[in-house]
Amino acid sequence: MRKTLILAAFFCLTAFADDWSGKLVDAVCAEQKEHTVSCDATGATTAFALDVSGTIYKLDPAGNVKAAAALKYRAQPASNPSTPTSTEIKARITGTEAAKTIVVETISLQ
Repeated sequence: MRKTLILAAFFCLTAFADDWSGKLVDAVCAEQKEHTVSCDATGATTAFALDVSGTIYKLDPAGNVKAAAALKYRAQPASNPSTPTSTEIKARITGTEAAKTIVVETISLQ
């Protein structure tokens, strides 16, 4: 019975999961500025947010850990030395929202 209740609770929680796609930014920088143009996430970022068409969603503490790990291990595309590199990082996040904070289940960087 207990196992059935746990499974039911898990499926209820995952049934309400949403997807967001946007620009991964430094949450501290984004809080201090009106726009996130110069708030790109870096390897030194510890608090992340997602800019979805101008709406900023902070990531929960576990999401910050997942974003930092994904950023650290993301595959670097083969670059052409004559092409300027962009520091903008696009992300797709699956999770649930609570008061403009995303409780992250999964994150993938592009």
